[in-house]
Amino acid sequence: MEHLRLINASHHLFEEAWELYEQSFPLEERRPLHWQLDIMSHASYHFELILREDALVGILLWWSFEEVRYIEHFATVPALRGRGYGKLILEAFTSRNTRPVLLEVEPPLEEIQQRRIRFYEQSGFILNDHFYQQPPYYPGLKPLTLLLMTYPAAISAETAAHFINNRHPLIYRLPQ
Repeated sequence: MEHLRLINASHHLFEEAWELYEQSFPLEERRPLHWQLDIMSHASYHFELILREDALVGILLWWSFEEVRYIEHFATVPALRGRGYGKLILEAFTSRNTRPVLLEVEPPLEEIQQRRIRFYEQSGFILNDHFYQQPPYYPGLKPLTLLLMTYPAAISAETAAHFINNRHPLIYRLPQ
């Protein structure tokens, strides 16, 4: 599989990738298109297409920070789910670099959320005990209560607070 980083929307597969993004995440968990287009060229941001034989397999949207790599959005094409692509993509990502990886998941209240957590755990991620507030992407929406998962080890509440205080202003366009 090939990872192709986009820095703008000019690639012929961007529209298909954006459709996957919109289908895979509810409104409160996704950034508006105009905002997405603004951040794609940011040096720390990676809008990656995952391709196999030039066909879209998935998307991996992540931030590269000095202390951590933060996976903001990750999805595979619905027709390919359950075939092991997600696991392969995550394994390739975690093996690229030794910096820890952080991602957010919804609390395991329903079967779909429990399955998602198990999926990440099978790839070596650890569910942390800290509850976490994701700032809203849209005015008028409330923050989302999520949990943090990390690879290869759990993180402290202090490390989570450092991420929130130092990285959220950039990721979520918060005043500093």
